[in-house]
Amino acid sequence: MTVISPRWLSGVLLGATLAVGAGTGAAQSQEFINVLTGGTSGVYYPLGVALSEIYADNIEGARTQVQATKASVENLNLLQQGKGELAFALGDSVQAGWDGVQEAGFPQPLTEIRAIAAIYPNYVQIVASADSGIKTLEDLRGKSISVGAPASGTELNARAIFAAAGMSYDDMGKVEYLPYAESAELIKNRQLDATLQSSGLGVAFIQDLAATMEINIVAIPAEVVESIGAPYVASTIPAGTYDGQNQDVPTAAIGNILVTHAGVSEETAYQMTKLMYENLDRMIASHAAANDIDPAKALDGLSIPLHPGAERYYREAGLM
Repeated sequence: MTVISPRWLSGVLLGATLAVGAGTGAAQSQEFINVLTGGTSGVYYPLGVALSEIYADNIEGARTQVQATKASVENLNLLQQGKGELAFALGDSVQAGWDGVQEAGFPQPLTEIRAIAAIYPNYVQIVASADSGIKTLEDLRGKSISVGAPASGTELNARAIFAAAGMSYDDMGKVEYLPYAESAELIKNRQLDATLQSSGLGVAFIQDLAATMEINIVAIPAEVVESIGAPYVASTIPAGTYDGQNQDVPTAAIGNILVTHAGVSEETAYQMTKLMYENLDRMIASHAAANDIDPAKALDGLSIPLHPGAERYYREAGLM
């Protein structure tokens, strides 16, 4: 599904004219920025909307679009094909894409992708209905669970977590490959016991579940996370993140990366990087996960080359 911003809609007729006259000076002044996100009930999407609005307001002639996708793996493959200018992706998916890991959804190495910034961590969040009795990873045996879209970044996280815990999908009663919103609806309707999703804290679908029924947030012990190794790190979902969650819950965190491709101009990549940091208040207003976006941490854990435009910004800012 593609969701198009009002600013872009208002320029559709102009865009059609420019497409016909691609060789004219007017056409060359236009800047099209398609932001690849994730499901609309996740964190990537509202942050992507905020970025598209920031760019539309501050890059002269920019036409922006926000595209809802299956997130990391799809986003990276679209970038490789030049079908987007900016994308959100999990750090482990970025590494797998660069290396061309076929079982992760990358038939060939994604040689065109380039980094803009490490942004905020995703937390692996396993939520189960209280009625299911699921409180630990072992309790998932024989139960029904969704693990994100097939070969998505979230699903790669699920495979890694279960393998580290000595489990596999074969141990589950049923495995569904569904994103946030669909998983939440099935849990509400007692058609699914649990879901594993990778997202920023305070994600809307868990907030919604917690407001309508009793849930358990399932712990992922630190020793399980440490056995996987980088880019996974042991972390915590703080008490009170969701209604009824009265204790800290140990889990795994993986960094998110903003990614572009080599075909994006240096000036555009520079502006996309600079404007994000200059408008963090707008990013935070769109979702609290943006509180963790810090230019001082922008280069942490990057496994692919920086785009020259982003590098230019970090050098100007004294960060390189």
